[in-house]
Amino acid sequence: MSTRGLGGRTIAVPETRELDVFAGLLERRGARVLRCPLVAIRDAPDPQPVLTWSRAFAGGACDDLILLTGEGLRRIVGCIERHDPALREPFLRALARARKITRGPKPARALKELGLGADLPAGTPTTAGVIQTLRSVSLAGRRVGLQLYGAEPNRPLVEFLQGVGASVLSVAPYVYADAADDRAVHTLIETLAAGAVDAIAFTSASQVERLFGVASEQAVRGALARTLVAAVGPIVAAALAEHGVHPRVMPAEAFFLKPLTTALEEAFAAPR
Repeated sequence: MSTRGLGGRTIAVPETRELDVFAGLLERRGARVLRCPLVAIRDAPDPQPVLTWSRAFAGGACDDLILLTGEGLRRIVGCIERHDPALREPFLRALARARKITRGPKPARALKELGLGADLPAGTPTTAGVIQTLRSVSLAGRRVGLQLYGAEPNRPLVEFLQGVGASVLSVAPYVYADAADDRAVHTLIETLAAGAVDAIAFTSASQVERLFGVASEQAVRGALARTLVAAVGPIVAAALAEHGVHPRVMPAEAFFLKPLTTALEEAFAAPR
């Protein structure tokens, strides 16, 4: 067995967008990576609602902007660049003026790519964390832009904002789609159930929902019980918990791929 931290371990990776990055981190530590992308991220099928929202935002329609994901901001800018390039500069000027509220480090990183920073980062990178952070500021009469997580309307956050007197202008710049056919997902579940995988590392809640959407809850829980389940952060951990699965591994603070890799190393290094 390799002397590297994950030498001889088989790690299932359902990631799609950064699959090669994550696989490389694990393989450099000696792991055998079972690549099993479950969910693909795609642009919103109709760009017009995204462009309409972006034009309103660029025209000063929002005092604040809540960014739930880094992917969302990148998709908005990408949509503008493809369909209305002249809108990019006024959009970025409005983005610089608006108070920017971020859920977690990924939207903050997307802002940094544009030369901007978060003004009000959530204390915890969840919807509940965003709400708790916003309780400390006055939102009455504020016009709040809300970049959604996929097509999920996030009713708890919208209802909170409306309840404290804010108006909400939401945008859904991307959607999730199946990255693997049902047969491939069933094969992954069978491989897990056979005890052939040492760990599975989930990096998004949509991966969890895809897995549980293909087979019965009992079958999926039984398969996951045969391996070490890891989550990149509290959002993913909460999605697993909703299905009765409690991950044994999660980074303590920074919810990125590298800390997740380190957490997996530490879990396998610890005595059973």
